Amino acid sequence: MSTRLHLRLRQPPALRVSLDDIVPEAGADATEVARRPLWLGREAVELGELFDVSAQALAGDATPQLVIEGDCRRIDDIGRGMNGGTLRVEGDAGDYLGAEMLAGEIIVGGNAGDLAACELRGGRIEIGGTLGDFAAGALPGSMDGMRGGTLIVRGSVGARCADRMRRGTLLIHGDAGDFLASRLVAGTVALAGRAGAHCGYGMRRGTLVFAGPAPETPPTFVETRHDITVFWALLRRSLAYHGGPFAALPARLPRRLVGDLATGGKGEWLLPQMD
Repeated sequence: MSTRLHLRLRQPPALRVSLDDIVPEAGADATEVARRPLWLGREAVELGELFDVSAQALAGDATPQLVIEGDCRRIDDIGRGMNGGTLRVEGDAGDYLGAEMLAGEIIVGGNAGDLAACELRGGRIEIGGTLGDFAAGALPGSMDGMRGGTLIVRGSVGARCADRMRRGTLLIHGDAGDFLASRLVAGTVALAGRAGAHCGYGMRRGTLVFAGPAPETPPTFVETRHDITVFWALLRRSLAYHGGPFAALPARLPRRLVGDLATGGKGEWLLPQMD
């Protein structure tokens, strides 16, 4: 058996799970992993009492993975603070998914709750379903939102997504709730579906790309005539890499609007024009 383990966790109960609590050191077997303590409230409980844990040998140079199976909607903090490796959730996940993540990859087959990817600093998170509110924003009591990395959402997102986002790339294949990219500081947000009310409210800098229906333009955003040929060619290629509706962004230069002028902002909206 390889010392690099592929873990499978079945039917998890309600508790907080951090990848660093579970990923084994080289040489550990499934029995040793099952003895690891997890905190359930104030009580330390062995992992094996809460999960069915099994090990699977990996062939060749396959990347080690931690796989969590079952309904995880009530499990919060999955992958919080991750700094490497790959974590797969074969179902739904709870709140704070990938919050404060530094590096690595999280792939969720289903939906995730509120506050996903808050203060994300690096790595990649992909959600197969939808996200709740406040994704890619700031944690409660903090000032800054997502600070790096890539977040890809195949479904839709809730309200206040990317609020105070400072850096990184967010791609939304579905629709977005109200106040998308509100108070955006920097970074790129690309939306393929429809935007809710007050999109870009208080936006300071950064880029919003609309690959689908153009939202109603607020009076505090104005169109410019700047030459963005080189910038658009690079951005379009970068977004197309992720496929889906972003692969079909036209080569024709988009309409460019800047704002939110109500807050002295210099953010930009790019509304591609079909060829």
